[in-house]
Amino acid sequence: MVVVDASALAAVVFSEADGQRVLAALERADTLTAPTILPFELTNTARTKIRQRPSEAAALRDNLADALERRIVLRRVDFLAVVDLALATHLSVYDASYLWLARHLGVPLVTLDKKLAAHAERL
Repeated sequence: MVVVDASALAAVVFSEADGQRVLAALERADTLTAPTILPFELTNTARTKIRQRPSEAAALRDNLADALERRIVLRRVDFLAVVDLALATHLSVYDASYLWLARHLGVPLVTLDKKLAAHAERL
């Protein structure tokens, strides 16, 4: 099992430069999990990409739809613990929710966010 964050999953879903590397890491896991915020973050990423490349809107929407159908176990987080973690690490609450979940479950976090990855490596 691994926790996957939106930056990593978006790289796969939207065929970004690091997508193949992330995909290899995800394929080694038997289960993918993430905080319940993941679909909102992916949807926001799709919105941003559609605004930047309106001619690709249909394909980007299809990519989003495929991503939202992936088997990812969405989990609730302890919001009070997340806010404390965000304050302690200087991460956003969004990023801290992924870190908290990985720590809570005792599993690796797959992310492309360097600051978040640095904190995750301390598990």
